Amino acid sequence: MNKRLVFVLLTLIVATSMLLSACGPAATAAPVATEAPATEAPTAAPVATEVPEPTVGSPEHPIKVLFVPSVDANIITTGGEVMAAALNEATGLTFEVTVPTSYAATIEEMCASPMDTMAFIPGLGYALASQLCGVDVAFKAVRYGYPVYWAEYIVARDSKFQTLADLEGATWGYGDQGSTSGYMVPAVELTDAGITPGEQKQTGGHNQTVTAVYNGEVDFGTVFYSVPLTPEGAPVFTYDDYVAGKVTADMYEVPADVIPNCAPDAEGKKLLCDGWRVLDARANIRVEAPDVMQKVRILAISQAIPNDTLSFGPEFPADIRTQIEDALVAFAGTEAWGTSIGSADFYGWSGITPATDAEYDMVRAMVAATGYTAPK
Repeated sequence: MNKRLVFVLLTLIVATSMLLSACGPAATAAPVATEAPATEAPTAAPVATEVPEPTVGSPEHPIKVLFVPSVDANIITTGGEVMAAALNEATGLTFEVTVPTSYAATIEEMCASPMDTMAFIPGLGYALASQLCGVDVAFKAVRYGYPVYWAEYIVARDSKFQTLADLEGATWGYGDQGSTSGYMVPAVELTDAGITPGEQKQTGGHNQTVTAVYNGEVDFGTVFYSVPLTPEGAPVFTYDDYVAGKVTADMYEVPADVIPNCAPDAEGKKLLCDGWRVLDARANIRVEAPDVMQKVRILAISQAIPNDTLSFGPEFPADIRTQIEDALVAFAGTEAWGTSIGSADFYGWSGITPATDAEYDMVRAMVAATGYTAPK
């Protein structure tokens, strides 16, 4: 092959290669690095904050003032509100008056609400509550100078019963098995004396028991006893006289010659017998039964019983308790006290005095001897 022909062939090959390159697919551009899209930082979950409990004694968490239903619940509620208002004014605390359905229910409430309950409960109720959950006594009642009280056995004035022994087989009316004077002390005394009553009827309270005797529904009843007052306003006998053994059986009742003249005063607030004033449970039904003294008499009086208590729940705040105690002492010195717990129609507390737990050991011994427990 000559040189000219070789040159021509090389030229054609180069031209063809260039043409094919121009008609081929376009080169793919290298990907350009881009910044990743921004993402929001995760939101922290809200921290749960614990809502503090309302302070004891605030409107949102009132202090429960419990009163056992030993007298008419309406009287307790009305008089209790007077006390609550006085305590509120003195302390700024809020109180809620409550009348549980029974003595046992009162104890149950104190143990179930240990931080915010205070209660006016008898010695037996206190003895049980202190053993059950640590309820603590602060005050005891004073009634006309007496830090103690008694139970009385009452019968129809024209009945055949003259001594406790005569009650063998007799129908017995009492208010509540949790009542110290209404049931517990008489139950122990009757047992100790070898006396077995017949049918027993629970009436619901002291007033109802007196009414049951008055109406002849039971042969005898057991209720609270307080010493009558002379026309001069003094107790027939003093506590010192009682301790010294100077009290005779006839001194427990007003003189026999004034009983026919016993009647409520003009305002219906007192049961008077020619100036002598009756203070035991019979006086509580003087309006409904003005002749109660002519129809119902005292058969016997029990041993002395430590007076009712004001007690606090076992976990009641100490600083708030002190405020209330101070306010109660002040309230006891006012006229309003007489329209509240100091009223003879209410609990008849003429005053209060500090109490100690040891004073109620006598009641605990009584409970232990009988195996008594609060009804459920």
